[in-house]
Amino acid sequence: MFRVTITSFGVLVCCLLAGCPTGSETRIDDEGASASGFDWRVPAWVPLPVEPADNAMSEEKFQLGRHLFYDTRLSGGGNISCGSCHHQDKAFTDALPRSFGSTGEQHPRNAQPLTNVAWMTTLTWANPSLATLEQQIVVPLFGDRPIEHGINESNHHIILAVIRNDPVYQRLFRAAFPEFPNALQGEDAWNHIVAGLASFVRGLVSFDSAFDRYSAGQITAMNESARRGMQLFNGERLECFHCHEGYNFTNSTRDRSMTVVERPFHNTGLYNIDGRGGYPEENTGVYEVSGRDFEMGAFRAPSLRNIALTAPYMHDGTIASLEEVVRTYAAGGRNVTEGQFVGDGRTNPLKDSFIAGFEISESEIQDVIAFLESLTDESFVTNPRFANPWESM
Repeated sequence: MFRVTITSFGVLVCCLLAGCPTGSETRIDDEGASASGFDWRVPAWVPLPVEPADNAMSEEKFQLGRHLFYDTRLSGGGNISCGSCHHQDKAFTDALPRSFGSTGEQHPRNAQPLTNVAWMTTLTWANPSLATLEQQIVVPLFGDRPIEHGINESNHHIILAVIRNDPVYQRLFRAAFPEFPNALQGEDAWNHIVAGLASFVRGLVSFDSAFDRYSAGQITAMNESARRGMQLFNGERLECFHCHEGYNFTNSTRDRSMTVVERPFHNTGLYNIDGRGGYPEENTGVYEVSGRDFEMGAFRAPSLRNIALTAPYMHDGTIASLEEVVRTYAAGGRNVTEGQFVGDGRTNPLKDSFIAGFEISESEIQDVIAFLESLTDESFVTNPRFANPWESM
């Protein structure tokens, strides 16, 4: 189970997790969200995401966060940044089964894509309590199991001094937090850093795929194979749409129009190491947090936007290709026949009812893959707005 060490420095970390003062609590006003005036740059048909009332979006915070996101100085070893595990050209993943932190420790989970996370109801593979970016970002920065950025009691003041003394950041923090002229001083400094990072990640928006253009009336934007795959994807035989529904292709979605928000997690039958539904110890899903047996192996359904760019797949990166993903679901789960985690996930008693298997031809598999490839947004992965600002300085 992930945890953040609570020491004297951890009082600050605890405050960040609790949501003060930059806030983890998402509040919705009468119009559905806080009013920031931020240009979300989304099509008119996309409902705007909810903004935290105490960290409303602004272009200045977004640009501050972009610099922080790509800054390797924001780590204990000075050797990794958020961008080290979230590469723009891969829809902000890293092409590794599991990423490595600043000390070389390997993370038990696959790095998630950051596509449209502003619309997500939860922010990690399997922790229902991490519902805002302000909460989630604390974990890679300060967490020690696993160590990611490796910021701790012994080095946080050194890292903060480097940020504080950089003229670029002095300018960016003044612009982002004009109401706090000393935003990098005192106990609130890390809160402002987290708020900036959250603002950049929240602004990573992707709604310009071939599928989007087709949906807007450009019939030639998707080829015939992709259109056939779309029909299969949305049909009751494959039932993909039940977990990957709506404009963001996940049932873990929220926006300003919603009054009821769900936080679903699913067991997809990848493992069954004890015949009773067991998953590997370091990756037991929501069970790690809740301790409830029925949540063993339950993970959040990721958005499928840009999915063709984010291999390998699943929470532990153990499925290499989209074709293998489709075949696994067609089989109703995965039968592991050798190695450490032998077991037939197809018979996992905790498996989601929609993972029942289905008949599919070879040509239909290729059609489904063509549809998934149509969800790639080339402008998202090449947009200078989301790129490393330090490289152009």
